[in-house]
Amino acid sequence: MTVKQISVFLENRPGALAEFTKILEKSNIDLRALSLAESEDFGIVRVIVDNPFDTIQILKDEGYVCSITKVIAVEIEDKPGALVNMLNILGDNKVNLEYSYAFLAKKANSAFMVFRVADNEKAIRVLTENGIRPICHDDMEQLFK
Repeated sequence: MTVKQISVFLENRPGALAEFTKILEKSNIDLRALSLAESEDFGIVRVIVDNPFDTIQILKDEGYVCSITKVIAVEIEDKPGALVNMLNILGDNKVNLEYSYAFLAKKANSAFMVFRVADNEKAIRVLTENGIRPICHDDMEQLFK
């Protein structure tokens, strides 16, 4: 159970992110999650959207360099220690975490995290064995209704 994340290279200059989001708005693409990493010359914006395949085509048509990556999204209890518990499960099972970010949804008492790991299948297995169920793209859509 994975979610499709789009990674897009953006020039590191004023207004670049606004231009990118205007394309999403103009195309009626709904953002579900966003993460931005930067370096001196460029940034990488990672987004989860309602329709990743149409979105990537639109972005490529607009001249953006982008790709789709499968990531793991999980719902965890919204309480102190819930994240560290899940991270310990991954670490104890030698699942390498490359990056992570959070997103919000319309569900009380829950927090949501996105994880990019080196081995999705192993991460899904160890999380499931420990009572943490990854969500898929369809599950994610239900969170926003």
